[in-house]
Amino acid sequence: MESLAIQGRVIRALLLREVITRYGRENIGVLWLIAEPMMFTLGVATLWSFMGAHKSSAMPIIAFAVTGYSSVLVWRNSANRCTAGIQQNANLLYHRNVRVLDVFITRIALEVGGATGSFIILGSIFTAGAWISPPVDMMKVLGGWLLLCWFGAALGILMGAATSYSEIIERFWHTISYLMFPLSGAGFMVDWFPTAAQRVVLLLPMVNGVELLRDGYFGNTVRTHYDVTYTCFINLVLTIIGLLVLRDAGRRVGER
Repeated sequence: MESLAIQGRVIRALLLREVITRYGRENIGVLWLIAEPMMFTLGVATLWSFMGAHKSSAMPIIAFAVTGYSSVLVWRNSANRCTAGIQQNANLLYHRNVRVLDVFITRIALEVGGATGSFIILGSIFTAGAWISPPVDMMKVLGGWLLLCWFGAALGILMGAATSYSEIIERFWHTISYLMFPLSGAGFMVDWFPTAAQRVVLLLPMVNGVELLRDGYFGNTVRTHYDVTYTCFINLVLTIIGLLVLRDAGRRVGER
């Protein structure tokens, strides 16, 4: 229990340090955690509305954009923020109670918290303004969101640990993340594809999470495809691999 208490204080201190370093003490400060993803998602929803995307589908375009792009931010930002995390916090790792995992937990918590807050606030505002309907099944929405958060955390730990070996890995990841964006399920429904293509797209774990989330949000008005068991398995594999790589990366940091 004492060890957990110490680690809790360490993570709290790292959270405060990260927030101050990233957002400063002036203007709206920590509220940028929520404001940044809100502005991005709102901008996409507005653009799609002006383009008339809502006229080609019976699906509410604002709700489609909010569920899609919020889901991208929660896993992509987590992974992006963890890259180079060891290098940027190398001086802190010489403290006895600070571990590499603490650094990643801090960054992942901030990104997940910001994306979650943005998703809740935008959904609440649009629902209160009668622009979108409330979710049909909140448990499915929560389940899909948790799968996406888990995927983002596992991917963040893996990429954060891997980039400590070489800067090339970090650059490679940023290229891959851009390629993953259009394949993430944010801008499409799996049911729009032929059956053969659906099987391929569903190999990507984040697509399953988005489909589950939209199933909970829209209910029977849309046809969704997802496999929760498969997604959990992939997330678990990524988590185990990430922790193994992280353990080796932590040893390398300790040897310096």
